[in-house]
Order: sequence, then C-alpha cells, then structure tokens
Amino acid sequence: MKPTLVTGATGFIGWHVARQLLDRGDCVRVLARPSSTLRELEGASVVYGDLQQEESLRRAVEGCQIVFHVAADYRLWAPHPEELYRCNVDGTRNLLRAARDAGVERFVYTSTVGCIGIPSNGIGDEDTPVSLDDMTGAYKRSKFLAEQEALRAAREGFPVVIVNPTAPIGDHDVKPTPTGKIIVDYLKGNMPAYVDTGLNLVDVRDTARGHLLAAEAGRPGERYILGSENLTLAQIFHKLSSLSGVPAPKHQIPYQVAFVAGVMSTGWARISGHEPRAPLDAVRMAKKKMFVTPAKAVRELGFAASPVDGALRRAVDWFHTNGYC
Repeated sequence: MKPTLVTGATGFIGWHVARQLLDRGDCVRVLARPSSTLRELEGASVVYGDLQQEESLRRAVEGCQIVFHVAADYRLWAPHPEELYRCNVDGTRNLLRAARDAGVERFVYTSTVGCIGIPSNGIGDEDTPVSLDDMTGAYKRSKFLAEQEALRAAREGFPVVIVNPTAPIGDHDVKPTPTGKIIVDYLKGNMPAYVDTGLNLVDVRDTARGHLLAAEAGRPGERYILGSENLTLAQIFHKLSSLSGVPAPKHQIPYQVAFVAGVMSTGWARISGHEPRAPLDAVRMAKKKMFVTPAKAVRELGFAASPVDGALRRAVDWFHTNGYC
C-alpha cells in the first residue's frame, strides 16, 4: 500500500484527516516540524521538515499516492504578516511542485470558506464571483493566493482538488482555532456582548470525511464547500448556553463600536507585541455573515454533514477536560 501524506496533522482539521485515514487502515505519513507535538496518531510515520524546506518536502512525498495539504498559518493577527504568505502561498507552491515531481496521483488542497464570495442574497457557493480585493486581512489574502496556486496546477494537468471548509468545531482543537477560541472565551465568561454576524458551522469529523471524499470523487480543478449549518452568532451562543449552562450575552453592540474596539486593540498589539483581544481583521470579517451552501459537495462527493449540536458538545467537553476553561 502506498502511503498517504497529510500536512497539518498537528493541527485541528489535519489531525482528524490523519485519524480517519488511520482508522480505515491506510498507510499514513505526516509532515511535521521538529518543534511540533504529534498527539494520538499512533501508526503514522513522521517526516520532520517544513513547507519552506524543499528537501524535506521531497522526502515527505516520495512514493506517496495521495497528498492532503491541510497545513496553514491560521491567524487573524500576526506581528509579521509576511509569515502567513511564506507559509500559505510559498509553502503550497513548494509542496505542489514536489508532489508533481514525485508523481502523486491526487492532491487535495485545504482552502477556506473565506475564499468563497458572498452574493447580495447572502448565500455563497463555489461559483459566486470573488477576487483578491474581496479578501480581508493577510490570512484570507494569503489563502486566496494559495488557492490560485492550486487552481493553476490543476489547469496545468496536475490532479488537484480543492476543499473549502467552513468553521469546523469539535474535539482536539489544540491551538485553538479562531472558532474554537470563540467557544473557549464564551465558556470562560469573556463574551459580555456580541455583534450581528454569522458563520456556517460544521462538525470537524464531517470536514475530515469530506476531504477523503474529495480524494475519491472530486473533480480536478474544482472547489467544494464543506459546511453544515448557517447560524448567527446569537444562535451559536444560545446553543452553547444550553450545553454549558453559561448564560448567553444579552447585549448586541453596533458594528461601528466593534470597529473602534478593533482599531484600539490592534493598535495596542503593535506596540506590546501581544495578540489583540479583538483583531481588526476579525472585526472587518464580522461585518458580513459567511453563509454558504455545501450543495455541490453533497451532489458530487456524497458529502453529508450532521447537525452541529453534537460537535459543539464535544468541543465544550474537550475544552473543559483539557483545561482550556
């Protein structure tokens, strides 16, 4: 059996992709930095390296049949934004080149729902027009440019399939991700108010299954949204209140107030070097509800997402059990 490479297996989605591959008996190889900690992935082999180290990438993809490129620098604020471009854009380009040279038969690239356009009716899909100018902040811009690298490779004949996960939730959100941090802050009582925004939530286990389906049935050069439920932030907090017993915030603040708070918080972060409590880019993203439909993935991949309540419960339990709140 030829190995399957997973990048980002020390992170949230990547861990679940690797876990599901191992559970079904695949030969799994992961690319990890020497400083990273690989948890609960017994049976996977490890190649230590980095997306900027092309020799390590050649070792990682050697003999592989499939590559799942899940790794990304997922930060909504960084003191040095160029780091996001090096990892997300240059790193993706490097891995695509190494995989193509090694004769990899299928390459699944993990993009983000942030690269999906949102039309005036409020529900985006893979065909909604979108451009780099629509991207807010270094993270979204870097992921958009990385997606263009993947699409370019597909146009040149390399079998690349792109998945665009929405906001995954569940267990093993180690860092945690920005969505996971919302849950942690809520559980700690650090959400005194909220803005009128919305997200599409999805169980991270369904997201991982969607990756495997994309490898099996996805069409090269196509994008597939992996999502489940469109929910306002108020609706998400109501669900968290029911699950945790922590009261939901009652006060909705105007976007302009949140924007001023984002400016002040991010300005102080530039001086102090500490992550801002309310990154300005995150506030700007909140101005638009990121509501989308996974209908294409359902139709073409057989993707089926479960209700998010179970994933929210697992997230709450996991964060409590592991001392996050």
